[in-house]
Formats: sequence, C-alpha cells, structure tokens
Amino acid sequence: MTSLTNAQYSSLRSRLEDEQADILSRLEQNDHYGKSDSMRDESGELSPIDNHPGDMASELYEREKDIALLEQEELHLSRIEAALDAMDKGNYGTCVACGTIIPFERLEAAPDSLYCIDHAPRNNISDNRPIEEVFLQPPFGRTSMDERKSNGFDGEDAWQIVESWGNSDSPAMSENRDVADYDHVGIEAEENDGFVEPIESFLATDITGRHVSVVRNRQYDRYMHANEGDAELQFDDRFEDD
Repeated sequence: MTSLTNAQYSSLRSRLEDEQADILSRLEQNDHYGKSDSMRDESGELSPIDNHPGDMASELYEREKDIALLEQEELHLSRIEAALDAMDKGNYGTCVACGTIIPFERLEAAPDSLYCIDHAPRNNISDNRPIEEVFLQPPFGRTSMDERKSNGFDGEDAWQIVESWGNSDSPAMSENRDVADYDHVGIEAEENDGFVEPIESFLATDITGRHVSVVRNRQYDRYMHANEGDAELQFDDRFEDD
C-alpha cells in the first residue's frame, strides 16, 4: 500500500526511467570506462617494462578511478532497476524492511530508495588503511640504522643525497624549525657528511701520519668561529706530529 497519488507515481517512474537510460547511454559511450581494456592495450605496447614508473603510476591511477566510477554507476543502476521492479510489483513506496510508508518527500529526493529513513543502509566509513602504509611506517624504519648506533650508509642517507638536488618543499615546509634558505631544507641538513667530529673534515695527514695539513674549508671556519680550536692553526698550514 502506498500514499502516492497517480501524478506523483508517474513523475517518480519517469525520473527513474530517465536516469536509467542516461546511465546506460554513458556506459555504452565510454565502453564501461574501458573495463575490457588492459593497461597494456592503453599504452599501445606489448610490455610496460621500459615505461617510466611515473607514467605507469599515472595509468594505474586512471584505471583505478575508472573502476571506481564504473562501480558507482553500476550500483546506481541496480538501485534504479530494483525500484522499477518494485513499481511493477505494486509495493513501491513502502519500506522493504518494516513495511511502513515512505514519505513522498524522501522519494522525491531519492526516487530509487526502497527503505524508510530508520532502516536505510548506512555507508560506514572504514578506518582500515592500506597495508602499504603500515609497511612503510615509520619513514625509513626498515633501512635507517640511526637507532642502531651505526654510522653506516643507510636508506635515510640515500634519500638525503637525492633530496639535496631539490624537491617540491619550501623552507616553510621543512622539518627543521629554523630554516631560512633552500640549502637547509633537507632532513638533517646540518648532519656531518663523511666525518663524525668537525675537526676530522679539515685535518689531513700523509701516508706516514706524521705530516698534518690543515684544509681551511667551511667546517674549519665554523670550528674556529666557535672558539673550539687553537688559534695557531690559522697561521700554520703544515706542522709535524712529533
């Protein structure tokens, strides 16, 4: 039993049939969002091995988007077909869960609805995250040896070298709070590279270990500016270790 008038009933059926025809037309025109084609067919190549990873990622993203849109269209189409079937059976306008009359206002807003507001299926947002996010957390967690008291070259060091050539970050986005230029944007930009103590970066010896040279580089200037070194080093380029 329904409280719909003939005019309301005809209007809702007409809307459902128009939406059904529109969806079927879109699916036919775009070949169901290319579901029958593979990524290999889209690229026109027999193998994607020699393609740039960025290009393959873009194609994969577009394919995932097409599949999501197709699933949404097919779900909408199945709801419309179920509503039209209910009209043909004469039970359209009543909740399939409890049998109460669905108000016209609700049907006007969603003509394909078969449930009253109290029994309408809820679209619960899942809190599940892709397993890749768990696998990659924390950053460099699998390849960083800093926590193991190691000075060896690790995954984080590899990223720092690549990052030193530039990325899309600005100083404002840096993890370093006092960054004022792009030279210090990278992670641990101030970290010593190739030495532990600053003095190791500007003192050098020959093969005998007796002749010591002072290389006045940036670390040397910082070392002297911080009053950590012997002022006599500023004047002697070489001296012997007795």
